[in-house]
Amino acid sequence: MSSNPEDGRTVSRRAALTSIAGAGAVALAGCTDANNDAGSGDGGSGEQSGDGGSESGSGELSGDISIAGSSTVFPLMTAIAEDFQAENSGVNIDISSTGSGGGFSNYFCVGETDFNNASRPIKESEETLCSDNDVEYVELVAATDALTVVINNDNDFATELTVDQLADIWAADGASTWSEVNSEWPDEEIERYGAAETSGTFDYFNEAVLGERGHTDDYSATEQDNTIVQGVTGSEYAIGYFGFSYYFQNPDEVTAVAIDDGDGPVEPSLDTASNGEYTPLSRPLFTYPSVESLGEEHVAEFARYFVEQTTNEEIVANDVGYVPLTDETQEEQMSKLEDAISQA
Repeated sequence: MSSNPEDGRTVSRRAALTSIAGAGAVALAGCTDANNDAGSGDGGSGEQSGDGGSESGSGELSGDISIAGSSTVFPLMTAIAEDFQAENSGVNIDISSTGSGGGFSNYFCVGETDFNNASRPIKESEETLCSDNDVEYVELVAATDALTVVINNDNDFATELTVDQLADIWAADGASTWSEVNSEWPDEEIERYGAAETSGTFDYFNEAVLGERGHTDDYSATEQDNTIVQGVTGSEYAIGYFGFSYYFQNPDEVTAVAIDDGDGPVEPSLDTASNGEYTPLSRPLFTYPSVESLGEEHVAEFARYFVEQTTNEEIVANDVGYVPLTDETQEEQMSKLEDAISQA
């Protein structure tokens, strides 16, 4: 291992993010309620100090920020929030992993949280719910993910899967044993671990892989990536899927499957997600701040800080395991954000 202090910081950050991801919620800088009750009940923003500064890092900002939504975006939001809090100790940030859909329906679109993280775009039904509750928002791209399919380390037969085979494993009308996917594979029951129906990862996997066949309900569903890993590590005949970040932080616990979309098997990685080779499981990740919440100075400054960090390779790629935004895309997101702040 390198003796570079930055390497040590990266390993430490990765270990911390792994622990946080397992918990499913984190409360930073004075928020002690680290459970899945995402909302603060007051629209989320809290009180601003009368002399609060407008500069991120001024040390004068204060107030509460509540964030729910995607378990995939959770580690990225947590890492960036950690760094923001190091410079703004008066801001309390509570982040919960509720799933994209769970966050929209139960918290954000009913006015309980300031941000909703999502691993897929907001749905029409969620847009309607937000509109019905007078919740305006701005959609911000946060990073690119390589949705990752994993198997047990002792599984030496399913290390490469075509998209059709992947569909056969996960479809409602699909296989129940590995031998039904490939006659040369073991006649053993497939044990499946994956995202819950409230998850944007579930929605994206359905759209990209399963289509009209639909997702099987014969699987263990969860919002917690470490629960999926525990299930897969516990059985040679198990399979699961989740965002790339958890695999990136724990590459020795499970084996990532190379996916063949017609041009040969491609392993999930930052490079293959960035260059477009890893199809169809590369996807954009999002966060949605409430326009009303952006009217609070500390919320607006955190939103600006988040967008600023989306090109930070050290945090986004090295620490968390996603593809950072290009400078051009970041500028586009910052312009959208500033427009929303001006309307708040």
